[in-house]
Amino acid sequence: MREFATPLPVEIAATGNLTDDVVDHAHQAPDAVLFSRRTAHGWSDVTAAEFVAEASAVAKGLMAAGVEAGDRVLLIAKTRYEWTLFDYAIWFAGAVTVPVYETSSAEQIGWILQDSRAKAVVAEGSELLARLRQARDSGSGSDLNHVWSIDDNAVGILSRLGDDIADEVLEERRRSFGPSALATIIYTSGTTGRPKGCQLTHGNFMFELGVATHELDVLFKTDGASTLLFLPLAHVFARIIQVGAIKQRVRLGHSHDIKTLLSDLEDFRPTFILAVPRVFEKVFNTASQRATADGRGHIFDRAAQVAIAHSRAQDKGRIPLRVRAQHSVFDKLVYAKLRTALGGACTYAVSGGAPLGERLGHFYRGIGVTVLEGYGLTETTGALTVNLPDTQKIGTVGRPLPGTTVRVADDGELLFRGGQVFGGYWDNEPATAEAFVDGGWLRTGDVGEVDDEGFVKVTGRKKEILVTAGGKNVAPAVLEDRLRAHPLIDQCMVVGDGQPFIAALITLDRESFPAWADSHSKPHSIGKNLEDPDLVAEIQAAVDEANNAVSKAEAIRKFTILPDEWTEESGQLTPSLKLKRNVVMREFRQDVEDLYLS
Repeated sequence: MREFATPLPVEIAATGNLTDDVVDHAHQAPDAVLFSRRTAHGWSDVTAAEFVAEASAVAKGLMAAGVEAGDRVLLIAKTRYEWTLFDYAIWFAGAVTVPVYETSSAEQIGWILQDSRAKAVVAEGSELLARLRQARDSGSGSDLNHVWSIDDNAVGILSRLGDDIADEVLEERRRSFGPSALATIIYTSGTTGRPKGCQLTHGNFMFELGVATHELDVLFKTDGASTLLFLPLAHVFARIIQVGAIKQRVRLGHSHDIKTLLSDLEDFRPTFILAVPRVFEKVFNTASQRATADGRGHIFDRAAQVAIAHSRAQDKGRIPLRVRAQHSVFDKLVYAKLRTALGGACTYAVSGGAPLGERLGHFYRGIGVTVLEGYGLTETTGALTVNLPDTQKIGTVGRPLPGTTVRVADDGELLFRGGQVFGGYWDNEPATAEAFVDGGWLRTGDVGEVDDEGFVKVTGRKKEILVTAGGKNVAPAVLEDRLRAHPLIDQCMVVGDGQPFIAALITLDRESFPAWADSHSKPHSIGKNLEDPDLVAEIQAAVDEANNAVSKAEAIRKFTILPDEWTEESGQLTPSLKLKRNVVMREFRQDVEDLYLS
């Protein structure tokens, strides 16, 4: 049984809570800019003093409405300034934030209302309020006393409601709880069943941020550091960056509309960003397809090869003169444009939520944007491991954060211990008991390896391991990650459990397909091209490339291209873009069976 631990070099506070940081900022640096808000006239700065004043006013309103310490308050909105404001206001009032994805269905909202026994809801606007009403009509939310709408001036209404509450009363409430107090209940995305509520304390966040911001100081502590959040704040990944940025006084912005993301990045000019691998894949694939459509596809392909070669050479300690010269040329022709698309000032990115893939990691470092891949769960308040700017091994998820220990169980499952690991699921003792093994080790459900230097590599999900009829164990993630890197492929699912060979279901990227169709004189309709020889050959080439990463027994022997896409709205993906394999298998069982008929 392999084990690796990283010593704790910093002292973690044993008192206080997450609101202390913003209060300290307001006292010590009241004019420091904590946020830039997107307005109709551009970005408007919010200082530390202004934010504390606004959060305090809203918190007083919550208290006046009867929200007590420990009460749960649902927060359901897009990624926007008010999300962060209400998160802190809820904490100022001693309550517990229960974030909900703004894409959640009425049934999902109803379950979280019922399970958390929330006393109040802050929702964005009319559409979410309608879903909330539908959830309540179904019998959920019997404990619910208040509903406020951000778009209907919830900030102003609550601020006026709390006018009669004295500063001293709020301060007494704010300081009445410490690290052991519950800060949030984040519900899992539900890939394998009904979402479970992960209980994360202020202490969990304080530990995670104490070590993460120390290790990633080049991101958080450089002059002019800033980041633009565009991932859902209901996800622990974006949430921990939010709190970390505020803790370190990193200027924070929000972008909630994918249609304006590029212009927001250009205006905001973040020094680092965070994203899930699908975002990095999309940026690469879109650039590749645009270059192909403009007749410069061969230039982009060569530039990508050089970027990857340049990055790989860095690991060897010597970059060949020829690669260096080509890299310099492509930096002006190609790489600079890609960096501009990220705002022009971004030198680092943080990736999590799923494996990034070695090829993409080298590509981005090669163009001048180092992607620091990490690994963690909702149950661990974000990161357990991360690659660091000066200690990086592309293709791994880095080494354990200080104070964190990883162990590889006999069956290959990754187990962890550390101060960021949660205490259990809300009101669900059986699930909590199942999550831990003897000694307080958290079972991640992921299979992986730890090398001699402590770098962790995740090779698949334990429950997703396929066992062929011949007894071969196959981790689908290795093949799926490589396939999704192809510009034409949107999603894929490797199948073959109990079957004589491995196969795959593949969906096509609706943004990239028209450019490919034009270049091959094909109709834009995906449905009319499913059996087109050129398209099949293109996907076969992608499959052949993916198969290079595995043995012959693990290789994909057959595939089928599906006419429809898999989306969160249609139920095949979670809000964090993870595949709901059980849903896909149920809905496309016939397609899977057809792969093995001949």
